[in-house]
Amino acid sequence: MNKDAIKIIIQKTSFFLNKTATQLEKVFFDNNDDFSNKNIKVHPSSKCNLSNIILKNGCTVNIDEQTQVSGSIIFDKENASISIGKRVFISGSVIVAQSVKIGDDVLISWGTTIVDHNSHSISFSYREKDAIDWLVGKKDWSYVKILPVKICNKVWIGFNSIILKGVTIGEGAVIGAGSVVTKDIPPWTIVAGNPARVIREIPEDER
Repeated sequence: MNKDAIKIIIQKTSFFLNKTATQLEKVFFDNNDDFSNKNIKVHPSSKCNLSNIILKNGCTVNIDEQTQVSGSIIFDKENASISIGKRVFISGSVIVAQSVKIGDDVLISWGTTIVDHNSHSISFSYREKDAIDWLVGKKDWSYVKILPVKICNKVWIGFNSIILKGVTIGEGAVIGAGSVVTKDIPPWTIVAGNPARVIREIPEDER
């Protein structure tokens, strides 16, 4: 095979690979009506890495306009849901067994985990078979506590924070980096620590 023939093959291969890469990028990163379905609905103006969404039967994802989700959304249980509002940025992980609701203008930094359940029972006698059950794709939720999580508008959650089940974070609250949030957070407060505690209120002129 002469050099000209090899050159043509290389050019055609390069063109094919570039075209394929562009198509894959659209599938995974461009979010318009072509890639919405009954389970995942993403506004055309938003971006979400669809390969980072792990669904189970009956689970739903709703992402409103001008939102970017570069983190993971993982459903641990069937028929769970997550709704994400307008102008939201998520770089952490959301793990859902029932319901997580995130309002508008929310920032969730990298390394953050939001989870609406305990994942395992506190009692060893009820969780002793969890690892074995996972091997065969089973999970007994009978003794696992599940409570919905709500993050209100204008919240900022710092990196490596953990938001646990049953928590409501009030409007405009700021969660300091590395915090573990176990209880409801009042609106327009700054909290930090493990467990997270109110550091101060945010005055009107800082809102």
